Amino acid sequence: MTFVTRLTLQSGDRNALDSIVDDIKQSAEKKGAALKGPHSHPPEDHTVPQHRRLHADDDRKFGSWTYTVFTRELEIHGHDNLARNIASQNFPDSVHIEAEVEQIHSMGRGRN
Repeated sequence: MTFVTRLTLQSGDRNALDSIVDDIKQSAEKKGAALKGPHSHPPEDHTVPQHRRLHADDDRKFGSWTYTVFTRELEIHGHDNLARNIASQNFPDSVHIEAEVEQIHSMGRGRN
């Protein structure tokens, strides 16, 4: 049985995100791991209203805060230790990582 680890990395800092993705690619190449990606998603723009006061009856606001989130997705096939090491690294606070692990069964094997 093979495991596929899907890593989703998000950040508002595109340079930091791309640097980490490059490091992951280099680590996978050194270990000979099968790596798919990075797949880039379109940037997402978010807008957050900013109230001047916490009172519910005060409608005064500052200008909205707008920021962009960049997303990269990678898949590591097999090489469970490499995927575990990458997912457990200490990343900068500006980068968020999610790891999803899927177990793939071979076609000839029946499930009990």
